[in-house]
Amino acid sequence: MGSIMPVNDTETETVDKDFLSTFARGLEVIKSFDTESPSMTLTDLAKKNGLSRASARRFLLTLQKLGYVSNEDKHFRLTAKILDLGYSYLSSLNFTETITPIMERVAHQLGESCSATVLDGQDVVYIARIPRRGLIPINLQIGARLPAYATSPGRVLLSALPGDQLERTLVETNFQKLTPNTMTLEELRVEIEKVQQQGYAIVDQELELGMRAVAVPIYDRRHQVRFAMNVSSHVSSFTLDQIKEEFVPAMLQASSDMSEVLP
Repeated sequence: MGSIMPVNDTETETVDKDFLSTFARGLEVIKSFDTESPSMTLTDLAKKNGLSRASARRFLLTLQKLGYVSNEDKHFRLTAKILDLGYSYLSSLNFTETITPIMERVAHQLGESCSATVLDGQDVVYIARIPRRGLIPINLQIGARLPAYATSPGRVLLSALPGDQLERTLVETNFQKLTPNTMTLEELRVEIEKVQQQGYAIVDQELELGMRAVAVPIYDRRHQVRFAMNVSSHVSSFTLDQIKEEFVPAMLQASSDMSEVLP
């Protein structure tokens, strides 16, 4: 949390008069509830966020009054209302009425799960998913995060970044050899150029052995990439040639259909 500016209004104004540090702190408090800390006491939350008990108490009571946090036996946890924030984003893309039916078509046509992701720093975040077959053991619920460098949607989204931003993101990424197939940084740079040219990305067992995935970019009417759509398959189901010959055309057609309805 060290990147958050001081809460002091005077000091904040000298740094950036348009930056509301208190609001930023509140968002960090919300984000601090995670798998490891689904519920926290006032003391726990203050310590995790580098806040005084008094400041932490104000944030928690405000969130509680707004309905985003509940308190039971002095343990605070997020409520389902927090999902409203995510659904507002999906609503802005008109997902339910226009995007989801196309994803369902792709999942049915290819017989595999179909997902939509956005780029957040060095990760991709899943914002929609149509499950099929249940062959892939990875937990990919809405909000799940995976490293962009080792995923097909991540490479699609990275390929859409301006050159300086792409390089900065790659340099800041903590590369790990997740499987024997995982690309190195230099190999990834070459692969991203290939993705830019061909308009899709295929990842073969780089995130997890046994899993292949292909992704395509989804553009809005200004031809800006809004998110990526990907389909995952077990290696026993389809060969790489089949993915190129069957999956890619179907997904590119779906991408075109989605781009026509995006604002």
